[in-house]
Amino acid sequence: MILLSDPRVAAVPSSDDGDPLVDLRALPELRLDGRAADPAGAYARLRAGVVDRLLAAQRALPAGLRLLVVEGYRPYQAQLAIFTGYRDELRRRHPDWPPQRLHRETTKFVSPVDVAPHSTGGAVDLTLCTDDGVELDLGTAIDATPEDSADACFTDAPTIGRTARRHRQILVDALGGAGMVNYPTEWWHWSYGDRYWALITGAPRTRYGPVDLAVARSIPVPAER
Repeated sequence: MILLSDPRVAAVPSSDDGDPLVDLRALPELRLDGRAADPAGAYARLRAGVVDRLLAAQRALPAGLRLLVVEGYRPYQAQLAIFTGYRDELRRRHPDWPPQRLHRETTKFVSPVDVAPHSTGGAVDLTLCTDDGVELDLGTAIDATPEDSADACFTDAPTIGRTARRHRQILVDALGGAGMVNYPTEWWHWSYGDRYWALITGAPRTRYGPVDLAVARSIPVPAER
């Protein structure tokens, strides 16, 4: 299992090909959940190449199922707050852990800011739902931590039930078949074009680099895809 704390992730050369960010609120083909909504609408933005792959993955789903997008782009400061908050929580729970282990365990749930996939607009947290919007059983809630779920949030966790395992495999088949990669400690996290994707797929460099919200707002949303 390769974690985002692995030095090989940070060593991937970072470049950005200028692929625009698309606001999913203007794209009815994909269902968008509001639980991670922020005032600026950052959560609803994804790179166009990611959107194309999500649409392809959705077409590959069994009849009656749809992707339910929860969060896409995440600004640097939000990423930093999540990282430091979870790290501090683990430090309180495990005061005996040395710094190296504390950092590694933190990155099983949230990426260090210097390699964060969400801050490129290339990563998405999502789940499955019915055509009517009813969420399927995936074994844990989105954002269940390894600490509190006893690692049941790991994509290949052996402790989840048969139904949840089948639903996770549907996600793996559809999204993997569309060219996205999963972070194996979070069944809901998939990315394309970022450093983690590049390392896993053998790409020589990233397609997407970090982008701040001011820049994201300036990127036009294609009128038709």
